[in-house]
Amino acid sequence: MTDRNALIAAARAAALHAHAPYSRFAVGAALLMRDGSLVTGANFENASYGLSLCAETVAVASASAAGRLNDIVEVAVIGGMMDAHGTPTGTGTVNPCGRCRQVLNEAAQMGGRDLMVHCGAAEGDAVVTYRLSELLPDAFGPADLGIAPRPAG
Repeated sequence: MTDRNALIAAARAAALHAHAPYSRFAVGAALLMRDGSLVTGANFENASYGLSLCAETVAVASASAAGRLNDIVEVAVIGGMMDAHGTPTGTGTVNPCGRCRQVLNEAAQMGGRDLMVHCGAAEGDAVVTYRLSELLPDAFGPADLGIAPRPAG
């Protein structure tokens, strides 16, 4: 099983691939899957701003495209302002935005679990861990529409 530090390291590595020419704020996300494998994503900005994608959304969409939406167990997210070389910097932890919390909730409900979300810094060892239900209490999701979790496997 992957430990929290490895999950944060994978998110940090993913942030190096962020396409963030407008905000210069790179974010990386890593998903720990039930079998111990990792799926990563980085933010992808667009000149029309509204079409930009957050790292967590990219990672969850990748897991879903591989047929593994219900396999997500934990999430790590890091981010920071990019230096002149495009490397994320900073020691402040980064939390998922509201949209990403909702996207993560979709995966959590479909997988029938409350995800652990590790929020780390681009540099240093600072990490704050939450349950998704703490970050998005009383969330609206598939269960509200009568859709049951997918069976594992």
